[in-house]
Amino acid sequence: MSSPVKVIICGAKGRMGGALVACAQADPEIQLVGGVDLGDDLGKVVGKCDVVVDFSTHETTATIAKLTAEHKKALVIGTTGHTEQEKQAVRGIIKPITVVWSSNFSTGVNVLFWTAAKIAEIIGPKWEAEIVETHHTAKKDAPSGTAKRLQEILKRVRGRETPAHSLRIGNVVGDHTVIFGTFGERIELTHRAGSRETFARGALLAAKWAVKQKPGLYDMQDALGLK
Repeated sequence: MSSPVKVIICGAKGRMGGALVACAQADPEIQLVGGVDLGDDLGKVVGKCDVVVDFSTHETTATIAKLTAEHKKALVIGTTGHTEQEKQAVRGIIKPITVVWSSNFSTGVNVLFWTAAKIAEIIGPKWEAEIVETHHTAKKDAPSGTAKRLQEILKRVRGRETPAHSLRIGNVVGDHTVIFGTFGERIELTHRAGSRETFARGALLAAKWAVKQKPGLYDMQDALGLK
């Protein structure tokens, strides 16, 4: 039996961080060697791990990436809300290491990405398309990172922007719907997340996959073999 993958979680005290810690502790293939949050020093513990899982804040991802790259560890980035400038800064830092960067680590959502692209290819650009996403009231970014990723996918296939509508209601974990329509008919694709453990298990799957890969920038589609 191979040794467990040693993981450090950044943002360990947040909603997703708590789910990641619980799922990591329940996974025999993972050894949780550290959990850091605001005010903690990742540099003191990063040498102990095989992979860092970042679900902190978009302002701190570049710092986390820098420390991870300096120690030549793999990195999983699930934090969303980055500006284009922040994304560019992170991309420049992570070139020497293996990174899985995704707006959503749910297996079901990544199937939604794949299916939305295939349907858009089949029906062509004459159909209308819109995206609706719903999250809890504490979520800061709108549209969500997942909705933005759907927009990117559909723009690549359809050649134009797809509107995204954001709802912030109660304690909804995350619902995403893509609607394709034309005169007399429509197609609706919906994914609903019932718990954050869905995303946590996916991120840990990506972490276990990342430590076996060559340096490069990947996403959850790669980890699931959907490309």
